[in-house]
Amino acid sequence: MSKTGLLKSSIGRKVAMALSALFLMIFLLQHLAINITAVFSPDTFNELSHFMGTNFAVQFIAQPILIFAVVFHFVMGFVLELQNRAARPNKYVKYNGGANASWMSRNMIISGAVILAFLGLHFYDFWIPEIADKFVHGIWDDTTKYYPHVLHKFEDPIRVAIYCISFILLALHLLHGFGSAFQSMGQNGKLVQGLKKFGVIYSIAVPAGFIFIAIYLHLIQ
Repeated sequence: MSKTGLLKSSIGRKVAMALSALFLMIFLLQHLAINITAVFSPDTFNELSHFMGTNFAVQFIAQPILIFAVVFHFVMGFVLELQNRAARPNKYVKYNGGANASWMSRNMIISGAVILAFLGLHFYDFWIPEIADKFVHGIWDDTTKYYPHVLHKFEDPIRVAIYCISFILLALHLLHGFGSAFQSMGQNGKLVQGLKKFGVIYSIAVPAGFIFIAIYLHLIQ
């Protein structure tokens, strides 16, 4: 393949990754908006969770797209990282990445793997029991089970610690991801400056919100 073809292929993958990341960011924000209601209104949390768990569009359209976006984003991220390492010049010379790159930029593949493992735990904790209730046990109309279930999951301090560490890594992952995107866009212009500020706020506030929920639900028990 020509250099032009390789460049276009790389750009195409990065654009696809950016689109999948945008979808995941919207999902995270929506997920946080629902989960935060568990702090001040368990009944509202139950109602919203039941709606999300039984709505046809959510279950059979949005949810498959979300699962595909999660898998695609992280798999493509690993592929791009491995390609970048393979294409790095002077492969036989020791690479001193710390001289010109942050820890997160050098270890995005590690943070991505940890976040992906956390998502697996999250699916195990909440998604699989929900699927089993509906499609194995035939329980579709129980609107009271969600809050007790999430409360029970956050009884264990080790599980809470795993959630908190995972969301700290997610914050770092998001901060670096936004920074990389802004580098490609350039540093000038009010739009870019506004997006940079939004990126920093989002990358810190959203993971911090999930950490607050986990700690709060643990402490009230």
